[in-house]
Amino acid sequence: MEDLLRQTLLFDFYGELLTEHQQRVYEDVICNDISCSEIASLQGVSRQSVHDLVRRTQKQLETYEEKLHLVEKFLRIRADVCRIRDEAVSSAAEKRSPDLQLITAAADGILKEL
Repeated sequence: MEDLLRQTLLFDFYGELLTEHQQRVYEDVICNDISCSEIASLQGVSRQSVHDLVRRTQKQLETYEEKLHLVEKFLRIRADVCRIRDEAVSSAAEKRSPDLQLITAAADGILKEL
């Protein structure tokens, strides 16, 4: 998975567990693409301190994911939903009956995750 997408998903799932300061800085750097230098200048701190905060926050988010696996579960459910949707679209386009085995397996995967 693309690193930026993973970082964004981790922040979406676990961002509320961070301090407000961590949330603001991490969101600015990762989601809003503001440089560490710009944030440092605005806050009157060094670029290195902002960079260190982002790295520590990233490690903290990864630790949450290692323990809770919410992003991993989300991605598996999303993949199963995409398989069901793709089968529905392709079977309609090809004017054939949908592959019920594929749909059932994907639905079972979703139910297992919930």
